[in-house]
Amino acid sequence: MLVPPATLGAMDVDEARTVKSQLAVYAGELLAGRAGATAAAVRVGVAIGLAPRPDGSFGVAVRYPLGTSTARMVARRLRAEAGPVVDVRRTGRVRPFAVRATRAPVPTARALGETGRVRPLRPGASVAHQAVSAGTLGGFVTVAGDPGTFLLSNHHVLVGPSGRAGDPVVQPAPADGGSVEDRVGSLTTFAPLTSGEPALVDAALARLDDGVEADPAYPVGALTGVAEVVGDDVVQKVGRTTGITDGHVTAIELDGLVVGYGAGVGELTFDDQIEVEGAGEQPFSAGGDSGALVYRPSDGRAVGLLFAGSETGGENGRGLTYLNPVVEVLTALGATLVQARPAAHGGASR
Repeated sequence: MLVPPATLGAMDVDEARTVKSQLAVYAGELLAGRAGATAAAVRVGVAIGLAPRPDGSFGVAVRYPLGTSTARMVARRLRAEAGPVVDVRRTGRVRPFAVRATRAPVPTARALGETGRVRPLRPGASVAHQAVSAGTLGGFVTVAGDPGTFLLSNHHVLVGPSGRAGDPVVQPAPADGGSVEDRVGSLTTFAPLTSGEPALVDAALARLDDGVEADPAYPVGALTGVAEVVGDDVVQKVGRTTGITDGHVTAIELDGLVVGYGAGVGELTFDDQIEVEGAGEQPFSAGGDSGALVYRPSDGRAVGLLFAGSETGGENGRGLTYLNPVVEVLTALGATLVQARPAAHGGASR
């Protein structure tokens, strides 16, 4: 027996981390036939993390994508080895949740995200690099030593495959009719995404141009700070496509999450990610919601930056959403979340 019998009941977070580490090694052995070969599990898309439960205990989350028989075999063997402490879910194919170039806006009954021109800028609005389709403006931050205000979104939204510092960022995004006349800022800082190296965040900043106002209080009031997810938190977001949606955390500290970025980038692997499933029968997010800041409505604290998801899989079959931990995002960018309405810069209003 790989996992000690004492751990087969309800586990605390430290016990769950121990079992997670054991199962990661075992997954590598199943695939490569040698101890410690956990990279082999990553190559076929088996992600392993912690699964928080409503009673405060933890299981081990094991995720595998649609259409990969080897990953499915590994996931089932892990469940057979460790028993009910393992929460196995099929994720569907995980990809960045920016809008595909051919995709039209997706209206919903609660669509408070904006696909049109929005001034002052506010979370949930359509935004992107001038050469990218569309994503979501997540929120606003400041950077030490710079008096300006910056908008926060994903690397694949504000940088794309070949963006450079100083490039224009437009609102609305090009897929929603935005052009250079709709410029609101310029790309400044982004966390690198390097093929073959595990990543923690897909994040970038654009400095707002003079005269562009920002309203960080939309739609739920100014966020009160940031927090680390430690359980099955109830969360909410406002995105460009699906607007305000509710969900709950289904996995944390998820390692080996493979995200298919498509032509020019390929597949990238992320560690220490957060997984969210939509409440009831609704999906938590869809294409175009990339960059949304996810927060706890109970205390107004941001917990993650939405960057990827699947359109199938999960308990309700409507897909799963993945977040970078917000603390890691802000650390990588050297930024601090704005918690009060910033004043407009000088200059003509756009």
